[in-house]
Amino acid sequence: MAAPVRLGRKRPLPVCPNPLFVRWLTEWRDAAASRGRRTRFVFQKALRSLQRYPLPLHSGKEAKILQHFGDGLCRMLDERLQQHRASGGDHAPGSPSREKSPVRARSSAQIQDSSMPVPAQPQAGGSSGYWPTRNSGARVVLLQLYWEHLDPDGHSFLTKEELLQRCAQKDPRVSTKIAPQSSRPWPALRSLLQRNLVLRTHQPARYSLTPEGLELAQKLAESEGLSLLNVGTGPKEPPGEEPALPGAALAELGASETGIQQPPLELGPAEYRVLLCVDIGETRGVGHRPELLRELQRLHVNHTVRKLHVGDFVWVAQETRPRDPARPAELVLDYIVERKRLDDLCSSIIDGRFREQKFRLKRCGLGHRVYLVEEHGSVHNLSLPESTLLQAITNTQVIDGFFVKRTADIKESAAYLALLTRGLERLYQGHTLRSRPWGTPGDPELGTRPSPNPLCSLFAFGDFNSGAMKNKAQSVREVFARQLMQVGGVSGEKAAALVDRYSTPASLLAAYDACATPKEQEMLLSTIKCGRLQRNLGPALSRTLSQLYCSHGPLT
Repeated sequence: MAAPVRLGRKRPLPVCPNPLFVRWLTEWRDAAASRGRRTRFVFQKALRSLQRYPLPLHSGKEAKILQHFGDGLCRMLDERLQQHRASGGDHAPGSPSREKSPVRARSSAQIQDSSMPVPAQPQAGGSSGYWPTRNSGARVVLLQLYWEHLDPDGHSFLTKEELLQRCAQKDPRVSTKIAPQSSRPWPALRSLLQRNLVLRTHQPARYSLTPEGLELAQKLAESEGLSLLNVGTGPKEPPGEEPALPGAALAELGASETGIQQPPLELGPAEYRVLLCVDIGETRGVGHRPELLRELQRLHVNHTVRKLHVGDFVWVAQETRPRDPARPAELVLDYIVERKRLDDLCSSIIDGRFREQKFRLKRCGLGHRVYLVEEHGSVHNLSLPESTLLQAITNTQVIDGFFVKRTADIKESAAYLALLTRGLERLYQGHTLRSRPWGTPGDPELGTRPSPNPLCSLFAFGDFNSGAMKNKAQSVREVFARQLMQVGGVSGEKAAALVDRYSTPASLLAAYDACATPKEQEMLLSTIKCGRLQRNLGPALSRTLSQLYCSHGPLT
């Protein structure tokens, strides 16, 4: 008689089939959370996906079949796994070799036990690891990425253009190590990528520090500052060499560690120059964007490329004789330009960016807002009719208070920016400029009547750019205003008037609850004054909002 067939699994699977990967993802998530980096959410999603996967993975590349595992994260796991194998640890969770020696079985059992500590891995940049020499391209790149990581208003990564620009400012020799139009990293960056000190993600490429690179960069920054102050013991340097980038290192470290607010800045008539700041989004991508910079250079316009969180072009008064040449003081002039090609204007109207961008421009703190509309091909080939575009442009000028300038092509746009730059140089010539804290109003008299004198109480560029961040932490009032603007007919001015009366959804709901009848609820908001003309919100929009916030069922 045949033996009965045994159903079910022959052996139980381990509780955690991939303990190494789980441990490393947990470490990276906790490290990112302790530094306040947004990558902690990436690691958390990947960790949750990995914990639901019941089978062992033999490499990071195999993990790409799981959700939230991209090329960069899989490469990090493979490199960490290679380091773990080199240190004599277990080869991998779920190794292809089914037969294990007693030594390997014992080490695997230790790893499976989450209560036992994992042996420390040798980190790149340790006492016996890689240490870039003075004045080398690798050292400058690591320090630049480290300072971007320390910047509370930064993104913890730099694009290729930003990294090239900053390295060229610190060490002009770095910019000669890569061709301007080349897409391959220069040797210093390629070496850091191979050593797992720098991580490359996204397209276009973004460069950031790995945990090992962060540790090494921190030691480099400490050695720069300590060697300059002649305290402590840092790595030995050849005698007679000057430290690379000491002023910038001290400025960054001092700003991040002490948090001391800078004293008010004052620039005399001969102590600054007017500089045009171009958003980095205007220099890359499809279309004729690089041509804009070439035209500005041809017209001899002093300009620089930066990441602007609002607008496409702003002007700064840059200190000409700064104490620290690497970090000159800058004040933002009271002018900002948003550039839109007609095809981009169509898409922004369709997806809602048009209203949101105008709302953010009106709240950026600058008084003179210019909307630069650039022609692009035939209006008959666009996704919206010409009448709709003309109405949107007219509303921007008449209702929103922008100055609208229409140009025929990119060359005319560059010529207009050059004209504005020279006009601002003449306007601010002979004036003393002073800084004011972010969020405080300028000269109130200038807002009520025309004046031949420009606004000379200005924001510092760092305060202006950080205050205009789109994804910064928002208050309930700001989120409530954004929610109201999603309702058809509620503009930025109407949303601002509503939140001035009811600053939170809870206060608005309490006002609705205090109404005696549904008719009173419908008319509650109708008399709120909006805009410069102080017109009533109106009964139709008031009725729509009451239906939105007072209806318990689905809207009809």
